[in-house]
Amino acid sequence: MSTALESYINRILLLIVFQGTLKGFDQTINLILDESHERVFSSSQGVEQVVLGLYIVRGDNVAVIGEIDEDTDSTLDLGNIRAEPLNSVVH
Repeated sequence: MSTALESYINRILLLIVFQGTLKGFDQTINLILDESHERVFSSSQGVEQVVLGLYIVRGDNVAVIGEIDEDTDSTLDLGNIRAEPLNSVVH
């Protein structure tokens, strides 16, 4: 898995609700994201983007990772997108 991530270094990624530029990772897929933000979805308001800055995501919390198409992402009108928020994680 880690060799597959090498091609994503310095690229903008989306991790379900987190988005940021991948700056590094280790053998357990812990990720270092820079310029990251969280997209908070609401069924009554547009999508709120919360700036997180430098962020570390534990590898055991990563299920899917993929590169963002920046051209498509920049055309999204997040103020008009409505969606049910994700439920809290219960351990």
